[in-house]
Amino acid sequence: MPATGARAAKLFRNNRSQAVRIPAEFELPGTTVLIHKVGDKLIIEPEPKADLATILRSLSPLGPEDQLPGDLDDGLGPLRSVDL
Repeated sequence: MPATGARAAKLFRNNRSQAVRIPAEFELPGTTVLIHKVGDKLIIEPEPKADLATILRSLSPLGPEDQLPGDLDDGLGPLRSVDL
């Protein structure tokens, strides 16, 4: 028995893989999805977005040409307290 809001979709072959044509009202964002099987059901869900910490860990370190110059603060006056 299909779930409420269920709709038939076409299956087809794409080379050696089976594919499903997803109706427009079920369209998912992005270009990749996660798929897993629970019993005889396939669950297709959007791939989760990476969190900021994961993105930052994936970046390569800056090279010497990207470093700020060491004399950046030269010529500035002394620090002073500011009342907020």
